Amino acid sequence: MVLPAARSELRVGILLLSLLSLLCPRLVAAGQDSRSAIPAESRPCVDCHAFEFMQRALQDLRRTACSLDTR
Repeated sequence: MVLPAARSELRVGILLLSLLSLLCPRLVAAGQDSRSAIPAESRPCVDCHAFEFMQRALQDLRRTACSLDTR
């Protein structure tokens, strides 16, 4: 159970945060900057990304196997 004093402090804190967000909208909008996002057309699809990852992993395994064979 929340004490009455703590409840009023909570209300004051929420009020201060909401006033701050109203006075400084640039702070809220700064985290939502879409200029740094990569457009979906230029990103590889999930399947392509997984395929490239698996290709690199297989190449690493081949190199490891060849180095073990030479030893």
